[in-house]
Amino acid sequence: MNIKSLLLGSAAALAVVSGAQAADAIVAAEPEPMEYVRVCDAFGTGYFYIPGTETCLKIGGYVRAQLDWIDDPNVPAGVDEFEMDARTRAYLSVEAKNDSEIGTIGSFIALRTWAEEDYNGGAFEIDEAYITAGGFKVGYMYNYWDAGLEGETDDLGSNRINAIGYEYASDAFKVGFFVDELSDSYTGFPIDYSGTDGVGIEAQVSATFGPVTGYLLGGYDFAAENGAIRGILEAEVGPGTLGLAAIWSSGANAYYDISEWTVAASYSAKLTDKLSLTPGFQYWWNTGLITADEFSNDDAWRAGVTLDYAIAEGLSTKVSVQYTDADGVDGVWDGFFRLERSF
Repeated sequence: MNIKSLLLGSAAALAVVSGAQAADAIVAAEPEPMEYVRVCDAFGTGYFYIPGTETCLKIGGYVRAQLDWIDDPNVPAGVDEFEMDARTRAYLSVEAKNDSEIGTIGSFIALRTWAEEDYNGGAFEIDEAYITAGGFKVGYMYNYWDAGLEGETDDLGSNRINAIGYEYASDAFKVGFFVDELSDSYTGFPIDYSGTDGVGIEAQVSATFGPVTGYLLGGYDFAAENGAIRGILEAEVGPGTLGLAAIWSSGANAYYDISEWTVAASYSAKLTDKLSLTPGFQYWWNTGLITADEFSNDDAWRAGVTLDYAIAEGLSTKVSVQYTDADGVDGVWDGFFRLERSF
């Protein structure tokens, strides 16, 4: 009877202790669900989904350190013929895309700045900012005239402007038409772009046939009442790419007015997986404007070579040396050395 009482008492004591411990137990809260960044492969490499949305985002950019030099015997007396200038460029881009009932909707924003000795660290500016929807494109952008040949020798035009247009593309064929807001002629020849006259139109047709791609581009400046036509042909030849270009300009305009006629050529030879060498040449007939509709009888030419080397993934260097000769002045040497880290 004593043993039975002892066992019952021990069991009761254990029950009380267990109950007390259960009452005092701390229950850990379940962690809140986490949404990890997902890779988006619908629009190519480098995109990821913005958490909580179906919009894909891509971030890119580069840092470029560059040393420019020029040897110009045409400078005024007392000014050094040979000059060097070190500068650094920062570039950051953000691209967003998503599918919709009207097709892919995209936006692109790029900021850049140059830091130089007289620039006090530089100030960021908008390099590009535009919207795409289906084949439509509107905003601030580099237009078709900004494209050129491989290398650093040619000057075939360049515009960064507000524009709106439409592009249609198939497997081997592409056509585009844009209306541009213009504010200056290409060489700065004085033209009145005030009011509503600062408008231009441009259209380009391109096609690819095997290793050959051709581009035909035309632009008309309504304020200047002049325009230009450009053709570019690129072909895979041997270990590299051969590029040929020609431009005709009717006079002062925002698209191209360096000369009445010009032809250019380059050949980018891929010597190794990391090294490429690109010689180039360009000739200008009737270069320089006398009036808005008349060019001079002077000619000019430029020749040079550019060396590109990929040091490692995301790190590259470029060296360029050019020589320019024009009627009535002495020849000028110029070039640069560039180191660039891109991501």
